[in-house]
Amino acid sequence: QVQLVESGGGLVQAGGSLRLSCAASGRTFSSYVMAWFRQAPGKEREFVARISKSGGSTYYADSVKGRFTVSRDNAKNTVYLQMNSLKPEDTAVYYCAAARSINTYYSASAYDYWGQGTQVTVSS
Repeated sequence: QVQLVESGGGLVQAGGSLRLSCAASGRTFSSYVMAWFRQAPGKEREFVARISKSGGSTYYADSVKGRFTVSRDNAKNTVYLQMNSLKPEDTAVYYCAAARSINTYYSASAYDYWGQGTQVTVSS
């Protein structure tokens, strides 16, 4: 089992940057595929980015491609989401998620463990 704790959210102006972190408990962090999702008020939770167990493979939602970068440090049991050129439509609660193995990486139901979320607000 793994516990996830996100941090790094906050209020930023459009065009600004934030880096989110997700710290995982346990000794088997490198056994998990990690992902970031987000949920805006009144909307469903949506996929943002996914990174493989080794960090060698990443996938992004079209809406964030070229602006966001997901990375991980298995020695520190942490996954990151660097967010640049932020837009007001990026405003949401951001969650990290973990799964030992998945087929549909873009589906929230494919992930076994979730953090509590961190709020990101982008002002125009």
